[in-house]
Amino acid sequence: MSILCGLPLLECVYCLACARWAWKRCLYSAGHDSETWDLATAEEFEPVPRLCRYILAVYEDDLRHPLWEPPQGYGINPDWLIMKRTYEDTHGQAPPYLMYLDHDHADIVLAIRGLNMAKESDYALLLDNKKRNFDEGYVHNGLLKAAECVFNSEYDILKELVEKYPNYKLTFTGHSLGSGVAALLTMLVVQNRYGLGNIDRKRIRCFAIAPARCMSLNLAVRYADVINSVVLQDDFLPRTATPLEDIFKSLFCLPCLLCLRCMIDTCIPETKKLKDPRRLYSPGRLYHIVERKPFRCGRFPPIVKTAVPVDGRFEHIVLSCNATSDHAIIWIEREAERALELMREKDDGLQVPPEQRMERQESLAREHSEQYNAALRRAVSLAIPHAFLPTQYGTFDQDTENSGISAGDASAGSSVTHKDKESWDECKQLNPNAKVFRIHDFHI
Repeated sequence: MSILCGLPLLECVYCLACARWAWKRCLYSAGHDSETWDLATAEEFEPVPRLCRYILAVYEDDLRHPLWEPPQGYGINPDWLIMKRTYEDTHGQAPPYLMYLDHDHADIVLAIRGLNMAKESDYALLLDNKKRNFDEGYVHNGLLKAAECVFNSEYDILKELVEKYPNYKLTFTGHSLGSGVAALLTMLVVQNRYGLGNIDRKRIRCFAIAPARCMSLNLAVRYADVINSVVLQDDFLPRTATPLEDIFKSLFCLPCLLCLRCMIDTCIPETKKLKDPRRLYSPGRLYHIVERKPFRCGRFPPIVKTAVPVDGRFEHIVLSCNATSDHAIIWIEREAERALELMREKDDGLQVPPEQRMERQESLAREHSEQYNAALRRAVSLAIPHAFLPTQYGTFDQDTENSGISAGDASAGSSVTHKDKESWDECKQLNPNAKVFRIHDFHI
């Protein structure tokens, strides 16, 4: 009799627990991801709308007569275009991209387009998602192969431009699929920067727009000084840790997949996610454009929050009808431009003198450095596998004796083996004409 009475009680408790979970998930909004982050400034966010337009230019057949007309004064000068590669040029090994010499902003830009749903080669890159060991961490294998293809093909041009324009920055950018390729390409350039005219690490940067989760947490934090990710409100891709083939198998029932993913992630403790060295994350420093609020209709004036988070790095999927529309590059460009205009209006209203602007830029650089080092220390304190403290030699492991931690700490939680090495000499076989310098080895 007592057992029979206990069954309804268990069912009630179970139903209440499910109702509580559903209520919390429905109340969870994208603003929760970045509510404790700092506000971004116009100086650091300035390149984002411009880089979005460069990515959109990859889609154009004729830049002198573009189908998508950019705002007045913000178009691309076709005379400054270095080259433009199509699927035929890359043989499907990488998405189309262009290289642009922006003299107005002293910038050498390589922009990569997003997923083309009509091209099987793009799906092949995404579906090749086994984890590949890279610089004491893990990356997406297909995206790394595409990055290697671009690096080998354009190595000579990049080296020539870097040496010819020593005061220009070297910027890599991409959207969606292209964002993952751009982020991993940036890591390749950082590791081979001595071969590229000994370019200073501070001249290299990447802006991954609507980024795919392409690298392990230790790499996402350690390269946050050069890689930046831009996420618009509820975008599903930076929050989706599920295998990418499941997304495309369920392409016509994406809401069902996201709900299922929510239930699975709810049952996985945060500490377990952090300790998984093969779990992939969005790369680098994060910029979150927030423009909607819970229980409010319409879009609000967008604000941009930024941080280098370790835990809570877009781990929760947002159940929103805008989860897919916020992934569109056109929407991201428009909202990023609008947010930048609001930041500039605020600065103009304060009438900041040029001297104080310079001081603010220097202060911003110090704050970013402090946040970056704090994130590295946080990763080490959480025992993230292969996390290293900052050193004078950079954030990737170039010298174990100077890495700031003992050998025992460096190997804590490490399951990396050093067999089956694939060196840059083997990568070079993909393109015998590419002059690739072997700085680091990859380990599979």
